[in-house]
Amino acid sequence: MTPTIVRLNPASLPDAAAMGYSQISIVEPGRMAYVSGQVAWRPNGEPVPADLVEQMKIVAANAKVALDALGASPADIVIARCFMTDLTPDRLNQIFPPLLAMFNGAMPCITGVGVAALAAPDLQVELELTVRLPG
Repeated sequence: MTPTIVRLNPASLPDAAAMGYSQISIVEPGRMAYVSGQVAWRPNGEPVPADLVEQMKIVAANAKVALDALGASPADIVIARCFMTDLTPDRLNQIFPPLLAMFNGAMPCITGVGVAALAAPDLQVELELTVRLPG
């Protein structure tokens, strides 16, 4: 059976695989889902933590809940777009471990986007997913 998503990291591009993602994802025809940006809001209304890494852990957990609701897994993510306030290489490196842990070895394409603000002043990171639904 042909995989539904093929990941490529051409040698003539930076080695994204070493960082845990892919430069290119080729998707076989099928149903797609677009997951709204997940932030560090929780259903019980707990306050958003001030710590960036703690926010990313909640964001990743929320994204995983969305995948579960779709009957999908991290391997079905085509691209993840990560929006972050005050984007710097150091802050990006801080969120990578919980983000990659959520991917569970899958290596979707990732785009990081620095933004002036998110939906609320206490939010620092938001994750949007494009998912190819299994089966």
